[in-house]
Amino acid sequence: MAHSPGKYADFEGLREQALALRRAGYSLRQIRDELKIFNNDILNQLVKGEPPPEWTKRPRAKDDLRARARELRLQGWTYNEIQAELGCSKSSVSLWVRDLPHPEAKCTPEEQRARMNAGLARLRASQDRERAATKRAAAAAIGKLTDRELFIAGVALYWAEGTKDKPHRRTEVLQFINSDPNVIKLFLRWLDLLEVDRDRLTLRVSIHETADVEAAEKFWADVVGVDVAAFSRATLKKHKPVTVRKNTGASYRGCLVIYVQQSADLYRRMEGTWYGIVGAVSEADLGNRT
Repeated sequence: MAHSPGKYADFEGLREQALALRRAGYSLRQIRDELKIFNNDILNQLVKGEPPPEWTKRPRAKDDLRARARELRLQGWTYNEIQAELGCSKSSVSLWVRDLPHPEAKCTPEEQRARMNAGLARLRASQDRERAATKRAAAAAIGKLTDRELFIAGVALYWAEGTKDKPHRRTEVLQFINSDPNVIKLFLRWLDLLEVDRDRLTLRVSIHETADVEAAEKFWADVVGVDVAAFSRATLKKHKPVTVRKNTGASYRGCLVIYVQQSADLYRRMEGTWYGIVGAVSEADLGNRT
């Protein structure tokens, strides 16, 4: 910023005023506004040598960790041990204790490994708690969905996971497949919003041939809230013996396929809404958003 000639000619006079304000507990910004000094270099020169008031100092959340790290280092702990104990980065440990003498080894490799494993377990537990808390807060922030919000969410979900019409293969019908029970429940709630009666649904399990088909059908029947007799014959998927599959075990339930009869109009409405969403977030529209 340009300043008029001679604005800072009386530097010593300005410095006396700045120091007086500093000692009175003013922050740099307050001094700037009070004295109309908008040149940061000049402002810093005016208060040079005068410590800032305590209230302007940012709290250092890691001061306790730093003190503990130095204490442990003086007790002979290694960087890795301190990192595992405090759950902080190794670079932070190095920064905090690098001026202290290098300790002599005071434990066997087995003891050191056990201590590190225990520290890592505490770190992972802390991370798990933080992860869970973030998810709980995000879930709570959603609150109750309006019908419009549910409709848009269902359209986006269907476009991601549902069967879509292709120019070379006309399939204007709602058909949805997924292995996540919560996703299935959301899709069914969306169909309820669209006033689709459950008797218009054809339900079928798609699962690997080596799995427990009967148990899978019972599981999905409970999710949907129907009798197993309502299911069509399951689709059994074959795989090569050399294929390494991770979706195995008692928790594997395959996928549920939901086919909505007489749903051509609903499909067109869904597809039209999707492209309406795409158009609403085009670059031209983004310029009008905050």
